[in-house]
Amino acid sequence: MKHIRLRRISGLAIATALFAAAPFLSAQAQQQHAHVHGQMKLDVAIDGPTVVIDMESPLDNIVGFERAPKTDAEKATVEAAVAQLRAADKLFTIDPAANCKLGPVDLRSGALGLGNPDPNEPPGHADLDATFSFNCTNAGAAKFIDLNLFSVFKGLRQIDSQIASSQGQFKRQLKRPAGAQAAQPARLSWGK
Repeated sequence: MKHIRLRRISGLAIATALFAAAPFLSAQAQQQHAHVHGQMKLDVAIDGPTVVIDMESPLDNIVGFERAPKTDAEKATVEAAVAQLRAADKLFTIDPAANCKLGPVDLRSGALGLGNPDPNEPPGHADLDATFSFNCTNAGAAKFIDLNLFSVFKGLRQIDSQIASSQGQFKRQLKRPAGAQAAQPARLSWGK
């Protein structure tokens, strides 16, 4: 009889594998995460020296429409939104204890001709997906990220988030604050 030695896998490794496997979920499971205007999904994985934020959002939340831009005004709106997303360190301020610097930013949208978009995206319901990587000297020390998404993207009303860190796995939901508070960062926090 042959003995197989199994290696212990950390919860963070499992969570990271689940985030990576998300694009391969069945069509039925993907329908459960329906394209809902006003809602954005953020998955945060803290692993080793990196913080990676995966974002899925209806394009309407970001630019106010869900197709390729047609007018000069729409093209300018798209250019401004893409510039804001590429300057992700202004949208996501990671806990200073982690000492993070923005790394690669990967934007994907079929309607905008960005990156390698999801080929199964239904027509008329365009998304903008992104991966923001931050290189840190002490990523494990991060206990929050301040999000400037509500103040920048006016169509955004709710952020659903999953966080995988050495401190555990967490689910959080943030809603757009009312009035003047919408201009202030919303804090996505986890851990102890």
